[in-house]
Parts: sequence; C-alpha cells; structure tokens
Amino acid sequence: MPAITVPDLTVLERVPAPALGDQPRHVWQVSDAPTGFEGEGFPVRRALAGFDLAHLDPFIMMDQMGEVEYAPGEPKGTPWHPHRGFETVTYMIDGVFDHQDSHGGGGSITNGDTQWMTAGAGILHIETPPEWLVTSGGLFHGIQLWVNLPRDAKLSDPRYQDIRSGEVRLLAGQDAGALVRVIAGSVGGHTGPGSTHTDMTLLHATLEPGARLDLPWERDFNAIAYVLSGQGHAGIDGPALRMGQAALFGGGDYVTLQADEHQDTRSPRLDVIVLGGRPIREPLAWAGPFVMNTKAEVMQAYEDFQRGSFGHIPG
Repeated sequence: MPAITVPDLTVLERVPAPALGDQPRHVWQVSDAPTGFEGEGFPVRRALAGFDLAHLDPFIMMDQMGEVEYAPGEPKGTPWHPHRGFETVTYMIDGVFDHQDSHGGGGSITNGDTQWMTAGAGILHIETPPEWLVTSGGLFHGIQLWVNLPRDAKLSDPRYQDIRSGEVRLLAGQDAGALVRVIAGSVGGHTGPGSTHTDMTLLHATLEPGARLDLPWERDFNAIAYVLSGQGHAGIDGPALRMGQAALFGGGDYVTLQADEHQDTRSPRLDVIVLGGRPIREPLAWAGPFVMNTKAEVMQAYEDFQRGSFGHIPG
C-alpha cells in the first residue's frame, strides 16, 4: 500500500498527545461494509453503509475501490455522468485513475494523490484507468468520499482541486509508530492542503504492529474510522476492527486506534481512513447523482441535466 511513506518516522513532527482532562471518544457502533460494483463494474466496499445518515452528516457515502489486481484488459472506470449539490473526493492509494469534467478540470492521480471535485450547481465527469493500464493490468485501490454541501453552497460554481501526494501534511504518532497523512482539515493544529466548504478532517493513518495513535479531534465533529487493511482496535479498550469494518465514535476530545501486535503477511500494518466533520443539520434529499435539500430540487436537477445545463462532454 504505497500512498506516500517516510522511511524514518522520527524525523516528522508528532501528533500532540491528549491534554490533561481531555476525554476519549468511545465507539458507538461497528459496521461491516457490504460489497458491490460501481461504474462499468469495478468492485467496491460501501464503507459507511451500516450507519444512519444522521450520524454521518456532513458525509453521504464512502466507497473503498478495490483492492484488486487486474489482469490485462480488465481495469474499469465510470462512464460520463452528472452530479449536483455535493463534493466528490477520490483518493488513490495504488494504481492510476484519469479524470475529466465538463468544466475543464481533470488529470491523473496515483499513489497518494487526491482529486477533490465540487459539483456545486452541476457538472459532468468521467473517471477511467489510462489506456496503458487497461492493456497491462495492475493493482487498483482507493476511496471515493461524497461530502454534502450546505444549502447556500449547493448551487455554487463547480471547482476542481488537484492535491498531489507531496502536498499532504505528514505527521508521526506519539510513539513514532504511526504515519498520519492529513489530506484536509487539521490534526492538533497541523493542517492538510484540501480546501473544503464544510468544516471537516480527512486523513489516512498507517500503524505499525503494536502501535497506538491518539488523534486530537474537534469536539463538535463526528468521527469515523474505516479499516483499509490489517487489524486492530478502536477506542480505549474498544472493539476489535479488521479490514472492511468501520467504527462510529461518540463525543470527546480524541480518537484512539491501536494496531494488533500480530498482523497477517498480506497486510503487515493497520491502515485506516479517519474522517469527521461538523454536521450541517439541514434536510437531505438524495437520488442517484444528486444531493439536495428537497425532492423538488432533485427533480429540478434531473430536468436541468436533461436540458444540457451541466455542460457538455468534451470532444
């Protein structure tokens, strides 16, 4: 799992330890991610499907794409499709994905890069493996997160952020046994490069066997940890977690993750996506590629899309 790594974690700034009186967040619920297929048929795990949407706010959904080793000719992507009313965040861990949209955004992402697309008032986009990868086959692994937009930003101008792996803020855990990649938001005053409409934090942590990580967390944010690979525990003396499981935390000042001493040979470390945000607390109407506040707004989005007001597919 390459993403971006550092050979010697002791050279990095450390995540600050919990302060005296800080309260740990305990785990409310653990959920297994069901499997499915997306786009033209690439496999995904619906990482947050087991949780009530009210507890996910401001997030809508997250898919773990892969991890899959494609044979030549097998890599798949998505056809052109519309979005309105939210942001898509595609974080590539292994492999390569190409993106294009109807407003001129796009590019290739690989091994720790992130595409952050604000659909806003409406956009068409496509995500595909490059031709050479289709020909050769290869490893494909990443996540896509949908982040809701507040009512006053749902019809904002579309925007595209290309976040390279070298821009991500890198931190070490308190015992230098964990690498923390801050993509957006901040951890203990250390801020990642992603610019967000909704106050939130998104990070990817890799814990060595036996390592513990305490992450300072905004009290008014929710907190979710999803295991990409490996096995460990969530919370102080909390439940066991393994690949494909997510933990929803309650309130408090910090989130704790612990890697088991013994990992299997295929997943020698515990890799976790941790995310949280300030709830928007607005009505939600979600249908397919449109996330709005009312059913009437969703119907309007379909009409606008059919009229071609989301832009045109580039020639």
